[in-house]
Amino acid sequence: MKDSIVFSLFLLIAISCTQPKNTMKPNSSIEILDEALGLIDPEAKLEVIAEGFEWTEGPLWLEKEQKLLFSDIPNNSVFQIDAKGETSLYLKPSGYTGEAARGGETGSNALILDPQGNLVLCQHGDRRMAKMNAPLGQPKADFVSIVDNYQGKRLNSPNDAVYDKAGNLYFTDPPYGLEFNVDDPAKELSFQGIYCLMTDGELLLVDSISRPNGITFSPDQTKLIVANSDPEHAVWYQYDIVSPGVVENRTLFFDSTDLVGKEGQQGLPDGMKMHSSGYLFATGPGGIWVFNPDGKVVARIYTGEATSNCAFSTDEKTLYITADYYVLKMGLK
Repeated sequence: MKDSIVFSLFLLIAISCTQPKNTMKPNSSIEILDEALGLIDPEAKLEVIAEGFEWTEGPLWLEKEQKLLFSDIPNNSVFQIDAKGETSLYLKPSGYTGEAARGGETGSNALILDPQGNLVLCQHGDRRMAKMNAPLGQPKADFVSIVDNYQGKRLNSPNDAVYDKAGNLYFTDPPYGLEFNVDDPAKELSFQGIYCLMTDGELLLVDSISRPNGITFSPDQTKLIVANSDPEHAVWYQYDIVSPGVVENRTLFFDSTDLVGKEGQQGLPDGMKMHSSGYLFATGPGGIWVFNPDGKVVARIYTGEATSNCAFSTDEKTLYITADYYVLKMGLK
């Protein structure tokens, strides 16, 4: 009887993760702070398109395949939501391919495409940036390491990444994928870095901050923006890009530290995406923050959950959001 009950519970969980919900997210709302913002309908609703995961991250829209990929980090898996709204397992393992049992956040985090259209994963467990050695339509857990060390010392756990137009790879490397976080005895670097892997293979240290997380460019790629997911200093920084991998003039883009821990303000500065209009959609306390190019908050999308990341459809008419055990979507103008 006990085994039957356990199996039934497992089946219910599996069904909840594979069936589309198409329901409105409770405890969500939209606040428009600048009427000049024309991207968001204040009457828009957040729709639940998948749920029942442990911690969702890294949403990536695949236009040709008409599907959304996202990571479930604790489950070391990538899932997909197809054009019919059906959810299924896409890739496992996704971030840790070792055989020894270990704790911590082992799965993949951010998912991006390289200039050739290959799936690139920030692999927490394997502590590297890696490429899936398989077509997008025929996924398999076969990976090629892109970079796994800085000056001979293993990376911490790459978290988020973005390619510039020349094909250089920028990524952040906080300690979140290590079993004991910043105090893990296996940690080889004494800092948390922001890096740029040049097309010739050279890895440049762009900067180091306490908890580098989300990363993106301004539309013209003259500015680099990085989230710092440190509850003691929950901020976004902006840099001037002098040349690939070289920045100067680190400035405070926005500081949300005073909201950390307050009711309705779950989460920290995390993943982000830049809209082609120059408006930044950034996850932070409460959900999604929308900034204009000057760092002014023009809207907030409250998800009711700690929110990890977001992504646009190719036409930028849909915003996808990963928020704790949910995957959400919202229409844009």
